[in-house]
Amino acid sequence: MTITTEKGIRKTVEEAIDNQPITDIHTHLFSPNFGDILLWDIDELLTYHYLVAEVMRWTDMDAASFWRLNKKEQAELIWQKLFIERTPVSEAARGVLTTLQEMGIDPKTKNLDTYRAEFAGRTAEAQVQAVMEQANVSNIVMTNDPFDEQERAIWLDGMKPQDNFHAVLRIDPLLNDFENTKESLRAWGYDIQEKWNEQSIAEVNRFLEDWIGMMSPLYMAVSLPPSFAYPEDSDRGRIIRDCILPVTKKHNIPFALMIGVKKRVNPDLIDAGDFVGKADISALENLLAENQENKFLVTMLSRENQHELAVLARKFRHLMVFGCWWFMNNPVIVNEVTRMRMELLNTSFIPQHSDARVLEQVVYKWKHTKTVLKDVLTEKYEDVRSTGWPVTKEDIEKDVAALFQENFWNFLEKDFRR
Repeated sequence: MTITTEKGIRKTVEEAIDNQPITDIHTHLFSPNFGDILLWDIDELLTYHYLVAEVMRWTDMDAASFWRLNKKEQAELIWQKLFIERTPVSEAARGVLTTLQEMGIDPKTKNLDTYRAEFAGRTAEAQVQAVMEQANVSNIVMTNDPFDEQERAIWLDGMKPQDNFHAVLRIDPLLNDFENTKESLRAWGYDIQEKWNEQSIAEVNRFLEDWIGMMSPLYMAVSLPPSFAYPEDSDRGRIIRDCILPVTKKHNIPFALMIGVKKRVNPDLIDAGDFVGKADISALENLLAENQENKFLVTMLSRENQHELAVLARKFRHLMVFGCWWFMNNPVIVNEVTRMRMELLNTSFIPQHSDARVLEQVVYKWKHTKTVLKDVLTEKYEDVRSTGWPVTKEDIEKDVAALFQENFWNFLEKDFRR
């Protein structure tokens, strides 16, 4: 059915986005049967590191004193300083309010104990189902760290995620801190030599193969500093060349690179103390040019890198650009970057992921993203319609399905339908 008016395009776009199930391709969530490592409830929402960094601008309390508070006390301080004493206009603070509203909890009471009572008595399983239904998320892709002792024990115990949760093998310590990580590998029975030689290569590959066998990950992932270079005469460069690229190619899974984070520029704030830096994109250019049979999922943290990244994706189809990651996930930037990507890449990218560390963040991050995408897509389809080219309901629904779900699964060459 051809749409003949801008109003008709707006209505069709809104319905398509609201009705389209989503695959959330990058989160820090866990299947509810994994136990307490799945974070959820109002106190976890309020003590998320975005709001920790924000509250430190409004209190004379030093970071050490803040961390000595228990979770409930931290949440109460953040609620008082960011929600009661001032208007919660920041994206992270507004996100808490959107979450409450979308989940049927009235924000107007401004009473934290009332909100706690709403969460009390719920089970993780029920909350996961409620969140996924509210956000229309059908599949959640986790981040799974075999170097985290708590999570490692869960996998070694034979636990498998429920069907709509999918594993990702996260390898930051292997690439960013191999000097210390190799001691852990040795303790686990991998005979890593002091020198990088055939034995060391074989043992790192054995470690990767063991965890791929255990997790069946959709991809392998790492976050990297803006100083990342490739090729490079370093532990990281050698492991990527000799292990990561051959193993991901063998298993036909993407290597996901999240580039641009400066860790702990303010170490007192712990996770809230990380920063952003512009990267030299030539490292990615070299990886793509030299490894045409590998697949790469890439997102970058600096706004200044986004144009280069989109142009590079025009040159290499084995690069899939995804999301507005971390400090990029503000509506004004999501709007700008999504428009730019669409103008350069058509719909051959993945516009967003929630990056949620707390379960309920899925609700607000997708609500806010959908609001932006409705504006962007309406404008782009109206641009096409104004040329005389027919725009149909079927066209719009097909494109929205690609952006929210099918591009990811097609890139993986996997069938997501269960």
